[in-house]
Amino acid sequence: MVYIVDDDASVRESLAWLLRTRRLLSETFDSAEAFDARVSGQFAVRAPSCVLLDVRMAGLSGLAMFEKLIGYGLLPTLPVIFLTGHADVPTAVDAVKRGAFDFCEKPFSDNALVDRIEQALGLSAAALAQQNQSTSLQARLNGLTERERAVMRLVVGGMPNKLVADQLEISVRTVEVHRSRVFDKMGVKSAVELANLLRNV
Repeated sequence: MVYIVDDDASVRESLAWLLRTRRLLSETFDSAEAFDARVSGQFAVRAPSCVLLDVRMAGLSGLAMFEKLIGYGLLPTLPVIFLTGHADVPTAVDAVKRGAFDFCEKPFSDNALVDRIEQALGLSAAALAQQNQSTSLQARLNGLTERERAVMRLVVGGMPNKLVADQLEISVRTVEVHRSRVFDKMGVKSAVELANLLRNV
């Protein structure tokens, strides 16, 4: 989904038409306030998406809307491409440094803009995949018992079963059982694999 936020109706219509010709879905907004109403609250990015955001609009500016998107925690799952006039370029460059995906100066090349939109959608897809992986990992961690967590911390630290048993004052056999359960629940086959997985937490 490509969200088009511009107070110029002709720009909105031409962009929506351009995206339709490339089989890309779009949703248009005539002000940052209207877009803000859409993305504030319980909004979550579910599919690869990006925003084409005009820098200068009456009322809430594109830059102020960008700050709100940062505040809502929607970047990088919702990359922002600024649409700017020549005078706004330094401002847009500054926004890119703060996490905006890119800016396109008006009048823009249709092909160049669509290329950047497709790259932004690719970034969104990767960010969503990462987010889903983190959510899945957290769910697996939440499924561990306190004892399994304690064993896992020591195993990941490279401690052999005998030392884990001594540290937790349990038998080596009990450590082996907990270790096996941890590996099963976390979907790994070795302590090294488990350590690599936990780097993403």
